[in-house]
Amino acid sequence: MVGQLYYLTGSLRAPETGIVAGGPFFCIVLLLHTSGRTISWSNYQEMLIHQRTLDKEVSLQGTGLHTGKKCMITFKPAPVNYGYRFVRTDIENCPEIPALIDYVVDVCRGTTIEFEGNKVHTTEHVLAALYGLEIDNCRIEMSGPEPPVMDGSSREFAQALKSAGLAEQDEPKNYLVIDETIEYHDAENKVDIVALPLDGFRSTVMVDYKNPALGSQHSGIFNLEKEFLNDFAPCRTFCFLSEVEELATIGIIKGGDLDNAVVIVDKEMTDTELDNLAKKIGIDSSRLVLGENGILNNRELRFENEPARHKLLDLIGDIALLGMPVKAQILAARPGHASNVEFVKLLKKYADRNRLARQFQHEKKSGVIFDINAIQKILPHRYPFLLIDKIVEFKLDDKIVSIKNVTMNEEFFQGHFPGNPIMPGVLIVEAMAQTGGIMMLNGNDNIGNMQVYFMGIDKARFRKPVIPGDTLVIEAVMKSRRRSVCQFDAKAYVRGDLVCEASLMATVVEKKD
Repeated sequence: MVGQLYYLTGSLRAPETGIVAGGPFFCIVLLLHTSGRTISWSNYQEMLIHQRTLDKEVSLQGTGLHTGKKCMITFKPAPVNYGYRFVRTDIENCPEIPALIDYVVDVCRGTTIEFEGNKVHTTEHVLAALYGLEIDNCRIEMSGPEPPVMDGSSREFAQALKSAGLAEQDEPKNYLVIDETIEYHDAENKVDIVALPLDGFRSTVMVDYKNPALGSQHSGIFNLEKEFLNDFAPCRTFCFLSEVEELATIGIIKGGDLDNAVVIVDKEMTDTELDNLAKKIGIDSSRLVLGENGILNNRELRFENEPARHKLLDLIGDIALLGMPVKAQILAARPGHASNVEFVKLLKKYADRNRLARQFQHEKKSGVIFDINAIQKILPHRYPFLLIDKIVEFKLDDKIVSIKNVTMNEEFFQGHFPGNPIMPGVLIVEAMAQTGGIMMLNGNDNIGNMQVYFMGIDKARFRKPVIPGDTLVIEAVMKSRRRSVCQFDAKAYVRGDLVCEASLMATVVEKKD
């Protein structure tokens, strides 16, 4: 596939943009050449994968794992670009809670979301079923605060959704295409999650609890359509016997039962201790047997590596909170809900950066986030005071890197200094400020009506002179952001040597008429 790609106002996207197909952002004028023939625009549209919803509604009922409250859950068809939204029918006016990463408020033994004071607990198994069946839009009505736990897996949700039938919709899917490595690392808990470029979705999970009752396990899914329903949806939640008493004491497994969780025996218990545990979790003590296969009550695993598969199921459910399907290979070591959520936040920042890039960068260029034309759409500065040429790295609300090519044509060299041209230090700081300004303004959707004003410069140091022929590489890192005020540290390098550094504070305000 070859050809030049341009982005125009419209409604389609392409793989090269980082988010593919759908949305109201732009369309593509694109010539695709394959084996010497040109693919027409109408044929290209037919190649797009369209969004899906349900053909009809379907309901299930049961008890929530953590809250212990009864709940009827009803999956309903939804319009294009609706996404997943929970609806609390037990609350006045039936408030909607969008299933999005921004609304995660708790990750203790499950993922809880909250919007405008209304919560939904333990969302991951429901969302995994929807994502695993590649359903894009669904209204999820609930008569309680938590979906029913069913058997502790996603199987019954997935089967119900499948029985309702899937309906293709008119809009193409909105994919987030990963075209660079995105890494999450938690050294304290020895968790690593990484997303790698891939034209499709694959995920591999490894778990190692340093516990002989479970040992090390791994599992991978390579085709959602072929593998999810039968090989991953049935995998049940699990915990260790040593955890059960503590979980019951703090009251977060009120709906827990031997039929909706796999309990791995990691400690010996006397009959008296088993009796006390049974009372605490509210079951008949005669139903508790330590077992001989390492599982409480000798329950059989559905798969030899069912715990690892369930961790992958949870990961899929948490990835669904991104609000769009992902094209990537995702590798995870020892993941949990807390790490999953932090990883999805990184994916969202990546998606937001790409969305903002598309807003201003009309022509895709290798290694460039914003070229000079895009920069002039973002910043009000013009000759001779536009002091950066391109943005080559951008992590939303985190870090930005710009390039300034210093040439003898700069008019300030005429007087600073004749016969010994040196870039004024104050202009290097101004280039740093413009770089940081882009990082601040790009977090605002109404950028055309916003202006950055700098409030302070601290700890400015000039290490080496900058002369014609040098290339300034400016790196700005966000240190704090409170409402409209932010502080960032900036450093400028030439050939890897630090030439200037400063700490800057600025605010974003609306332009005055």
